[in-house]
Amino acid sequence: MSVAHFLCDVVMKILVLNAGSSSQKSCLYEFKPETLAAPSRPLWEAEIDWTHHQGLAELKVATANGVSVEETLKSESRSEATDHMLRTLWSGKTKIIAQQSDIDLVGHRVVHGGLEFERSTFVTAEVKAAIARLAELAPAHNPANLEGIVAIEQILGAVPQVAVFDTAFHAQMPEVAAIYPGPYEWFEEGIRRYGFHGISHQYCAARAAEILDRDLNELRLVTCHLGNGCSLAAVRDGRSVNTTMGFTPLAGLMMGSRSGSIDPGVILHLLRQQKYSVDRLDRILNQESGLVGISGLSSDLREILAAMAQGNARARLAFDAYVHSLQCHIGAMLASLGGLDALVFTAGIGEHAAPVRAAACEAFAFLGLKLDPEKNAQSRLDWDIAASDSAVRVLVIHTEEDWEIARECWKLTHCS
Repeated sequence: MSVAHFLCDVVMKILVLNAGSSSQKSCLYEFKPETLAAPSRPLWEAEIDWTHHQGLAELKVATANGVSVEETLKSESRSEATDHMLRTLWSGKTKIIAQQSDIDLVGHRVVHGGLEFERSTFVTAEVKAAIARLAELAPAHNPANLEGIVAIEQILGAVPQVAVFDTAFHAQMPEVAAIYPGPYEWFEEGIRRYGFHGISHQYCAARAAEILDRDLNELRLVTCHLGNGCSLAAVRDGRSVNTTMGFTPLAGLMMGSRSGSIDPGVILHLLRQQKYSVDRLDRILNQESGLVGISGLSSDLREILAAMAQGNARARLAFDAYVHSLQCHIGAMLASLGGLDALVFTAGIGEHAAPVRAAACEAFAFLGLKLDPEKNAQSRLDWDIAASDSAVRVLVIHTEEDWEIARECWKLTHCS
């Protein structure tokens, strides 16, 4: 009997692990056929953070019925901390299942799937080996993702696990969009544009179709994932046909602390003339550029906006450069679509920064795009903020990456 057939129950409890380099988020969903389309609140959610004190892990757990727990663990081991976190599912104040065997399936966000994985897949020894091999393309993420998979094996035993890849949504981009204009041998060696934030872009595209009551396969969308990391996707026929991030998540838009795309000659100049080391360049481009680099203040847009209100000129320059980058890259996505039905904003900045949305949309008035200023100013999610007579709809959508991971698990296992 196949794993998919074995798991084809009417109700499934799906655990999601979203492991980062220094944090781990997790939640448990209960899936029923009638609740598949719209996101539901997790029964239980938890987060482990290792960033504040060496040797200590901060754990926060909350349940759908309002019970919460916060504690500090003396542990640097991901497996040990994960074990403690998971036990809060079936014991203590936050218990919401009778026993660990009630968990039917575990889904993992895996950042880089390379060329091997164009869709979600059950975890096998071969899949784990591929994730480890692809760590050279995502050294800050794939190893942590793999540690999460191994930890679940140790804690929950033979429960089926699914890898959901952030790159998969972009995997079928046309070659002309994926190839870099260097030697063709680069492309043969796997040096190409992969794209990231795919789980978020995939969710938001599908959610946009639901909000507009349209067939996703008939829509031309630009989805704007704007958080500390930022990327756009051009979505046509339900697929990503272009995106801004590339071989790594460093490319494309100006971001909170990442530079986005810059002239490669700048890198050569710094290497040759100022003797920068590779490690120093890595730190500058990933941690000391973008909003924080230009403003000299912060990578947090809220602090940039506050400084602008006080007349800080560099904060204003950082904001204007951010908007300029966003407008230019939206324009590039439009060229890949040949038109636009809806512009979608999501993630921390996209969902909450009305000034960014307003400024970004100004450049596209020539398309007949009109915002409703009152709607744009409201803190409401999953709705249309365009004016009634706008030729292009503008949506603000709360991204639900964990739900999308769980839904991918359901799709992979559900019997038709």
